[in-house]
Order: sequence, then structure tokens, then C-alpha cells
Amino acid sequence: MKTILTHFYTLILSLWVGGIFLFTFIVTPVIFKSYGKDMAGEIVGKLFPSYFLFSVIVSIISLALFLVSFQNRAITGYNLSLFLLIAAVVLSLYVSYRLHPEIKKVKQEIASFEKTSPDDRLRKKFRTLHGRSAILNLLMLADGIALLVISSRLHK
Repeated sequence: MKTILTHFYTLILSLWVGGIFLFTFIVTPVIFKSYGKDMAGEIVGKLFPSYFLFSVIVSIISLALFLVSFQNRAITGYNLSLFLLIAAVVLSLYVSYRLHPEIKKVKQEIASFEKTSPDDRLRKKFRTLHGRSAILNLLMLADGIALLVISSRLHK
């Protein structure tokens, strides 16, 4: 049973990394290349709630599976994995329930990204919040990759 759980842990980590990679480097750029800023923003804006929920779910499931699968705290990488998993849960909850609603609120106040000057106060605020979100998204990706690498060592 423990072996099945450790493989499921690796599978969830793979879905986490693959999901973030796919959305960040394939889906979103294709949408923004295919549509104007306003339409692309609307489409991606519709995807974000599900994307952020996905991040919350995979990080929580990963943490739970880790705690059940790897109970030997003496194994190399245990503490680092635990730290990375807790950080991922905290980050995903923060982005989903604090940062994304704030970004969404600012975005709703901007009539059009195509017609509003990039120097506009709201556009600058949006850019700052979006930048923070993008950095945290990349941290989540790096976190997941690190966990996959560590996981391969934990199975030995």
C-alpha cells in the first residue's frame, strides 16, 4: 500500500509541474497571440479560478500523500520536502484567495487594456500585482520540480 501511495505522490507532483508548465508556457501565450489583449485577458481570466483551485488541490494532496508515504523523518530530503510542500500550500492559498481577487478587482476597474495608457495608475497597479502573481507561479513550478527531484531520491 505504501508503494502505491508513493507512486501516487509522484503522479500528483507530475500533474502539478505539468499543469503549471502547460498553462504558463503554452496555453496562455497561445491565447495572447491569438486574440487582442482585452479578449485574451477575458479568456485567461475565466481560466484562472480553475487553475488556482488546481494549484491548491494538488499542493494539499501532495502534502497529505507525503505525510502518509514518508514517515521516516531521518531520510535525506524529508525536511526540505516538508518545507517545500507547506510553502506550496501557503502560496497557492495566498494566490487563490488573496492575490487573485485583488488582481481581478483592479482589472475590472480598467475599461480596456488596449485603450488605456500603460502609464495609467490602475494599469501600473495591475502590472505590479500581475508581476507578483507571475513570480509566485514560477516559484510554484520550481517548488514542484524540486519536489520531483527529491522524490526520486526518497524512493531509493
